[in-house]
Amino acid sequence: MQAAPQLLPWYAEQHDECALFERAWRQRLPLLIKGPTGCGKTRLVEHMAQRLGRPLVTVACHDDLSAADLVGRHLLGDGATRWQDGPLARAVREGAICYLDEVVEARKDTTVVLHPVADDRRALPIERTGETLLAPPEFMLVVSYNPGYQNALKNLKPSTRQRFVALTLGYPEPALERRIVRTEGGVDEAQAARLVQLADALRRLTDHDLEETVSTRALVMAARLMAAGLAPHEACRAAIVDALTDDADTAAALGEIVVAVFGDGR
Repeated sequence: MQAAPQLLPWYAEQHDECALFERAWRQRLPLLIKGPTGCGKTRLVEHMAQRLGRPLVTVACHDDLSAADLVGRHLLGDGATRWQDGPLARAVREGAICYLDEVVEARKDTTVVLHPVADDRRALPIERTGETLLAPPEFMLVVSYNPGYQNALKNLKPSTRQRFVALTLGYPEPALERRIVRTEGGVDEAQAARLVQLADALRRLTDHDLEETVSTRALVMAARLMAAGLAPHEACRAAIVDALTDDADTAAALGEIVVAVFGDGR
């Protein structure tokens, strides 16, 4: 029996990022996507991988991510050793799109292994086996990070950054964000408009020490809770306020903004 075709992940384009992504893929150029948390970076990659008909290999980067985690390692079993490809090597062999999410969270000695596959060589040397994988035309390397969240100790080296075409995303314009919240969250236009109004108010805050501001993703989660029958105040507290801060005073101040937007609920 033939498998049902996969639905294209829904993505609301902000500018011309889909065209840039496709042209980078066709020209065999690696892509660096910059933008705040929850602005749609991962959804863009998922959308484009499906649109281009390529498998997607995603790696969530972290402090302990080693070069072996990306490239592969020998495993011992049944008295013998066998080689197992890591996600980067597997993506190169398959001609997949390899997406490294929050790449600056990985150690700098790990990101160095990206250099030969991100430049004109498009090759991945595997020192432990003596093999060099040459990337087929369909392979693409995509990395992302949030520049507003990083410090000098967590940033890409210039020698790494300059191998990539860069794409910068922000939070969508209000009209587009309302459409996203309405479509993804299942709420009506009025509820979507209030959530985007709340986001605008929170994003303009300057007197609270918040590491992040409210993301489009958080708005969609709040909308889904509202669509499921949760009161707007409770939905916003669960998906937005308590997700942004653990400080009681700050949470109370954010809660006052929720009340100003949605009313006191009585």
